[in-house]
Amino acid sequence: MKYLPPIFYCIFCTTTLFSQSQTDLYISKYSDLAVKEMIKFSIPASITLSQGILESGDGTSKLAVEGNNHFGIKCHEWVGKEIYVDDDQDNECFRKYKTAQESYRDHSKFLSTHSRYFSLFEIDITDYRGWANGLKEAGYATSSTYADNLISLI
Repeated sequence: MKYLPPIFYCIFCTTTLFSQSQTDLYISKYSDLAVKEMIKFSIPASITLSQGILESGDGTSKLAVEGNNHFGIKCHEWVGKEIYVDDDQDNECFRKYKTAQESYRDHSKFLSTHSRYFSLFEIDITDYRGWANGLKEAGYATSSTYADNLISLI
């Protein structure tokens, strides 16, 4: 291979770095956290990450940036800080967290303690399609394509 001057090497490395998608960057940043939550709560990391990607717009939504809310969890039964964002209705109340890690932990607790999600934990942890469809059936999101969107991300 022919020798490239250092400036060309730097341009190549920079171009390669910036060509990484927002989704790839999100996965790199939060995959270890999703795996830790999977080990503690038996929620597939693939489901947690795909929900985080979808619900937070790869971590770039107002809800994620200003409220560290990566899963679109609303204020129901919430005693903490709040952030208001337009969703199904104008100016809806969402949970606000100090860190993304708090959002991930609350997501795990939310799924594992609300009875409408209990049936998910009967699905094998490797069955991400079953989990995605189960989340949709349990009413996690209002989009009719929610399960398909999660599956396509995975």
